[in-house]
Amino acid sequence: MIKIYKYGEVSNSEIFARENIDAGVEDIVADIIYNVRKNGDKALYEYAEKFDKVTLTSLEVTKEEIDEAFNLVDKEFIEIVKEAKENIEAFHKKQVRNSFIISEKEGVITGQKVTPIEKVGLYVPGGTAAYPSTVLMDSVPAKIAGCQEIVMVTPPSKDGRVNPAILASAKIAGVDRIFKVGGAQAIGALAYGTESIPCVDKIVGPGNAFVAEAKKQVFGKVSIDMIAGPSEILVVADSTCNPAFVAADLLSQAEHDKMASAVLVTDTLDFANKVSEELEKQIPLLPRAEIARYSIDKNGKIIVAENNLMLAIDIANEIAPEHLEICVDNPFDYLDKIKHAGSIFMGKYCPEALGDYFAGPNHTLPTSGSARFSSPLSVDDFVKKSQFTYYTRDALSKVYNKIATFADKEGLHAHAKSATIRFGEEN
Repeated sequence: MIKIYKYGEVSNSEIFARENIDAGVEDIVADIIYNVRKNGDKALYEYAEKFDKVTLTSLEVTKEEIDEAFNLVDKEFIEIVKEAKENIEAFHKKQVRNSFIISEKEGVITGQKVTPIEKVGLYVPGGTAAYPSTVLMDSVPAKIAGCQEIVMVTPPSKDGRVNPAILASAKIAGVDRIFKVGGAQAIGALAYGTESIPCVDKIVGPGNAFVAEAKKQVFGKVSIDMIAGPSEILVVADSTCNPAFVAADLLSQAEHDKMASAVLVTDTLDFANKVSEELEKQIPLLPRAEIARYSIDKNGKIIVAENNLMLAIDIANEIAPEHLEICVDNPFDYLDKIKHAGSIFMGKYCPEALGDYFAGPNHTLPTSGSARFSSPLSVDDFVKKSQFTYYTRDALSKVYNKIATFADKEGLHAHAKSATIRFGEEN
């Protein structure tokens, strides 16, 4: 049963505690990445047998396999994916940054040049659930940014195939190449390349603890989007809400995996108890009841901020959740008060699942409190920025002595000389 805390009656350390992931994966992942770097495809085939329980004859998904998968998926789902893609495109096109030039001073031109990252690797999980939504969320912004090639990796099933919904979504999204490989070995392959899989410049996409650790270890060789932890939801709701709705929203994250976190912050103990009762009714009805049960019992909590909705908002800011629902009648009254959250869902008819699949904003979000300093995946993640500077001789002549003075102050006399020598002067 979910734990209920009355704010102020227990320690903040207990209220704000997060479950830590076992750090014992570090050495295992390091060995996997080393093996992939050393042995390439051979290592990937061996890991497919060891972890995925499948013997593969090739790693890359063929066009025929993609077309077959597309035809297997029901047409209604195909149309839904296409509509979701349109929504995601519309939202992310607003994020596009343009290059700029400043030429306000005579003889001086400065500017910023925005360039797409050339090759992007997209990791799509395929463990206890398949995520065609991740294909859309991570590839559409890359396409809008202008990335030349998107390489997707995803674990195969025991029959050597990839989930048809994932392949169909990849075709709709315009993914260029797809490979049947998952886990830390997939991240190593994307970072360093193998005989079959090209190395990329950036890796994005969620995964389990081994995938997260692998992304951490290859960072520097390639860029990554973020180190994603277990999925999280925090619902701020008052007693005017339907407790069944709130319980369902909490379970939408609890069913992800056993480490997921579902938190309710509310203003009355009576409503907290009603939501707890609803959770007990709904959990047994879920196909993934075992996972949801463990998540709710181990990591779930209800925090009661007695008759103080603003305190509930403060608590939400302290937790800085991945997903934040504001389930009240006038949610925009509180939007400016929200400082730390990955994605915010406003009102009683905006379940977090709307953002997972359809609305348009991205669902690859900062977790584990990192919303305090980081942002959802966006078009910005798929571009890089270069600066440029141009000065004429006359323009430099007006400031070279200032450059020299600055350089001398730092004790970098060659810096100073590089400016003064152009005008026949020594330091």
